[in-house]
Amino acid sequence: QVQLTQSGGGSVQAGGSLRLSCVGATDSIRSMAWFRQPPGKEREAVAYIGSMGTRVYADSVLGRFTVSKDNADNTLYLQMSSLKPEDSAIYYCAAYLMNGGLWENHRDWRYWGQGTQVTVSS
Repeated sequence: QVQLTQSGGGSVQAGGSLRLSCVGATDSIRSMAWFRQPPGKEREAVAYIGSMGTRVYADSVLGRFTVSKDNADNTLYLQMSSLKPEDSAIYYCAAYLMNGGLWENHRDWRYWGQGTQVTVSS
């Protein structure tokens, strides 16, 4: 069983920055990801980090968001910059991509953080 505990988030004006954290990201976890769910919409992929440090981003956040993992602190991070109102959503961290699963598919991840709200005002 993996327990993921999120922190960070909040409210910020457009153009601002926020950092999300997800504790529980032990080095035995080979891959992790961040997803977000805007109001009334399906959960969507934001960023992925693999066991070898491979990073993949959704086109909508490429160049603005950075995913990283600190094995010493067992923490996954999402640094978000140049935030836009359309980035407003509940953000979730995820761990353990199922065999054969696609990182962009939220149904292929086994463990989830509790979610944290990010609100960007114009």
